[in-house]
Amino acid sequence: MIIAVDGPAAAGKGTIARALAEHYGLPFLDTGLLYRMVGRAVLDEGEDPRDSAAAITAARCLDPSHYNDADLRSEAVGDAASVVAVIPEVREALLGFQRDFAGEPPGAVLDGRDIGTVVCPHAAVKIFVTASPEVRARRRARELAETGMPADYPTVLADIRARDERDSRRIAAPLVPAPDAFVLDTSAMEIDEAVKTAIVVVESKMSR
Repeated sequence: MIIAVDGPAAAGKGTIARALAEHYGLPFLDTGLLYRMVGRAVLDEGEDPRDSAAAITAARCLDPSHYNDADLRSEAVGDAASVVAVIPEVREALLGFQRDFAGEPPGAVLDGRDIGTVVCPHAAVKIFVTASPEVRARRRARELAETGMPADYPTVLADIRARDERDSRRIAAPLVPAPDAFVLDTSAMEIDEAVKTAIVVVESKMSR
C-alpha cells in the first residue's frame, strides 16, 4: 500500500502525509528532506547550489544519518534544495533510495513533489495537496515566527512564488498533479478537516 502525497511548499502535505502514515500504521518518508540534505551539504562545503557538479557529488555521497531535522528547516536550506532539485542527475541519484523505501512491505506514505508522477507512478493512492500562494506564505511566515526566525510576509510570499516557478518549470520531474491524483485544496481548511478529507480519499481508493 503506497500513498503518494505531493504538492508545493506550505500546502500542508507533510502534516497530512504524517497523519496518514500514523492512521494506517505505515512508514513515512519526507522526500523533500533528501533534497534539503543535498542543499545543506553543498552549502556546508561553501559551494553554490547552482553548481551542478557540487550538487551531484553531494547527492551521490549523501548519508541521511548525518542530518537532523533542525539542520534542514532554514529558508536558506529550503532555497538551496529547490535549486539542486532541478538538476536531473541529483534527482536520479535520490530516486533509488525513495523507491527502495516505498517498496518495502507493508508499503509507505511518501510526501514530495514528484511521488505520484515519477517516484511511485503506480501508487495505490495519489493526493496532490495545494493552496493559494498567499495562504501558504502566511502559514510559512507563522511557522518561522514560532521558531524565532525572520518572518517577513512579503519576502516569504516572493520566495514561495519563486520556488513554485522553479518547481513547475524544471525539465526533470516538474511539480504537477498526476493525472489520477485527487487534488486537495487546503486554502480554506483547518488541518483536521484536511486530514479527514485525505482519509476519505484513501478509503475510497482502497475500496474499489
